[in-house]
Amino acid sequence: MNFAPLPSVDVSAVPSDGFVLDVREDDEWSAGHAEGALHIPMSDFVGRFGELTEAADDGRRVHVMCRVGGRSAQVTQYLVQQGIDAVNIDGGMLAWDGAGRPMVTDNGNPAFVL
Repeated sequence: MNFAPLPSVDVSAVPSDGFVLDVREDDEWSAGHAEGALHIPMSDFVGRFGELTEAADDGRRVHVMCRVGGRSAQVTQYLVQQGIDAVNIDGGMLAWDGAGRPMVTDNGNPAFVL
């Protein structure tokens, strides 16, 4: 059986208005995240899959992110199998932060990658 390579993009290729799905856990999200990202922890993902399909029903590409890329790779693979245009963000939030991409918190504290 042939598996296509996992679609992935460099953090610099994510459009500023791109749809980002953050699959990190709640404490990681609270420390800092991409502004406008949809947060569905990987541990809750299957149960909350409908939230993603609603948010992505316009056919936008889904850019999946975790801390370094391992969890997001698994979720990206699942989404692609479901027929969703999804790509893994290489390097995750560490690369996002390293590239100087904007990060926010929900409580107004300075954002960092946990």
